[in-house]
Amino acid sequence: MAVEAPQSASQYILHHLTNNAQGSGFWTVHIDTLAVSGLVGALAFGLLYLVARGATSGVPAGLQNFVEMVVELVDTSVKGVFHGHNPLVAPLALTIFVWVFLMNAMDLLPVDLLPKLLGDQGVHYFKSVPTTDPNLTFAMSLSVFGLMIYYSFKVKGTRGYVHEVMSAPFGPKLAPVNVVFRIIEDAAKPLSLALRLFGNMYAGEMVFILIALLPYPVQWLLGAPWAIFHILIITLQAYIFMMLTIVYLSMAHESH
Repeated sequence: MAVEAPQSASQYILHHLTNNAQGSGFWTVHIDTLAVSGLVGALAFGLLYLVARGATSGVPAGLQNFVEMVVELVDTSVKGVFHGHNPLVAPLALTIFVWVFLMNAMDLLPVDLLPKLLGDQGVHYFKSVPTTDPNLTFAMSLSVFGLMIYYSFKVKGTRGYVHEVMSAPFGPKLAPVNVVFRIIEDAAKPLSLALRLFGNMYAGEMVFILIALLPYPVQWLLGAPWAIFHILIITLQAYIFMMLTIVYLSMAHESH
């Protein structure tokens, strides 16, 4: 929680909602988003790799048991939604769920912890939660969208995909209307995928920042219940992002 705030509450809030940006214009790079997401990803999947290497047969225990529960959850979700055949989907879904969950979980750290550890004295900015940066959520959603378009052409062929775009849902006689509806539908997918994750995590981070502005005893009185409730939010948002990815890829593999 906060030890001492900058000059005013508005400055404190602005400080914690501003990325550590380098460069300008289109080439601006958010150092904190790249650093935290990369470090969290490396630690998570490095740990999963070590668990996989040391896995034993029989009844699992400890960390292996937890990892197998997560893998089984993802595998069951994929089998229930994805009806095509693509060995990439299950590993992709596992990667998305674990990575997004851990990036979301950075929201449970006290808002001033990492900035203080990094020597932030109100001059430099550092956002600890990568998923509160729309650049990251849009990058992930556009990656999923790119895979969706790629597999739509690969599975259906160029002719089949164009026929689907021109014919659904009103038939080939209303092809221009169908194309407009398809453009709107496809554009909405990455937008909703990115903005849902960003909006929920940004709102949660804002609540933590506002709590950090309160007197120290009140911070713990309100912060602890909100953190416990927020565990549900960060898990749910990771699961929703994963499920929508599976759904979109399943739609790309369907032939009509």
